[in-house]
Amino acid sequence: MKMLFWLTCTLNFLFASSVTYTNLPLEEALQIVKKENLELRVALFNEQIKEFEYQIAKGYNYGKLDLTQLALRSNDAGNVFGFKLQSREASFADFGFAEFLAPLGQVLEGANQNALPAGFSSNLGTILDIQPKDLNYPDARNHFQTKLSYQVPLYTGGKLEQYGKITQALIKLSKLDTKQILNEKIFQVKKSYFDIFLLDAYLKNLTLIDENIRQLEDMAQNMIAEGYAKKVDLLEVQSKRANVTRMINKAHANKELVYQFLSFLLNVQVQSIAGTYANLQARDVVAQSDLQNNIDIQKAKQGLAITKMAIDLQKASNLPEIGAFAEYGSSDNQFLNNFAKHDAYTVGVQLKWNLFNGGIDKNNIEKARVENLKVQTQLNLAQNGIALHVAKIRTEIKSFDFDIESLHRELELTRVIYKNYLGRYQEKLVSINDVIIKQSMEIENILKLKELQNARSSKILELEKIVNGDEV
Repeated sequence: MKMLFWLTCTLNFLFASSVTYTNLPLEEALQIVKKENLELRVALFNEQIKEFEYQIAKGYNYGKLDLTQLALRSNDAGNVFGFKLQSREASFADFGFAEFLAPLGQVLEGANQNALPAGFSSNLGTILDIQPKDLNYPDARNHFQTKLSYQVPLYTGGKLEQYGKITQALIKLSKLDTKQILNEKIFQVKKSYFDIFLLDAYLKNLTLIDENIRQLEDMAQNMIAEGYAKKVDLLEVQSKRANVTRMINKAHANKELVYQFLSFLLNVQVQSIAGTYANLQARDVVAQSDLQNNIDIQKAKQGLAITKMAIDLQKASNLPEIGAFAEYGSSDNQFLNNFAKHDAYTVGVQLKWNLFNGGIDKNNIEKARVENLKVQTQLNLAQNGIALHVAKIRTEIKSFDFDIESLHRELELTRVIYKNYLGRYQEKLVSINDVIIKQSMEIENILKLKELQNARSSKILELEKIVNGDEV
């Protein structure tokens, strides 16, 4: 059975993964991840499980009806006599009266003639000592009993009601878990898109640098041919170009890895995406009402509500439990024979009330109250912590904005300086090493810019994930 399950899952995954998308827009990717992501499917299954648990808890209120069918055969004296009683077919013969009446008749006949036989008392003792064979060694008998039994709780002190409320609250909690996973997957999809956009920009800059170094390489070869440069100059340029080529190849590999991760998130094959990088704008103001949408806070509130229900559940342990039951059935030595003639019923009510258990119930109530206070404190901590985290993220985003703006200016400056040194090299005023150093500064600034842009987009998307909560 397990092998069949895993085979089905594998086939479903392979079938879904066979779908290929090119030039996939972000909006369409977000719709796909909501429908196809495997982790979301697991979360939805968990929602269904919680829904069934709630239905199970509700079902206890309606009691249970059982049908019992017995089919027995025995020659045990007690069983056979009991079978006959249940079938309402017991007779005096089953007590061995056939072996008792003949000796008793002789005694009564003597008494009627006013002449008790000699040893009357001993004769009476002999009669009482008779062991009836019909009673002790009965013939084997079949026994078929058909019985309906119904049990229903009348009063449980509120236990069943609280079980229903708790399982219903757990459904809401599982839905919040699903929303949190969806929120995370949307964050990861958006992050993947912006990573690809930034990698494209990064590769564009590296390609430009590679082209500049190639021109420098041509220039060095021409100058060597004219005797104005040495071969070591050409080797330095080629070494630098090999380093840039390595960076380009690494960027392509990282881009392919992001596409693989995006395909995993969407459970489809994504070959290319559509769109361009646009500066993400962080929220200028984050209201307190925005933070209330945060899923962690909602889950903490739901957990707090469950702990309140748990207190009422523990209080119910001090109250009595009352239940009713009814049975109706029929027995015979043949299946369903003379059902109405041999039928019987039993009805009753049971009260159960624990009067003492060493203070366990009292301590359970206090434990539930302390748990409620703990969750209340955790909720306050979560609210304050998330507000602090949002403020920290917004501060980091502002810092990234300043750094990125500054780096853009530095990058423009390094490119101007590089062109200046390139012209001075042609005039043999500086060495090839000086030119390469300026080129290295440009590469270093491009790397820093990419890292800052990545970090900034991550922080903005994280802020969106925190604030939007279940608005995805």
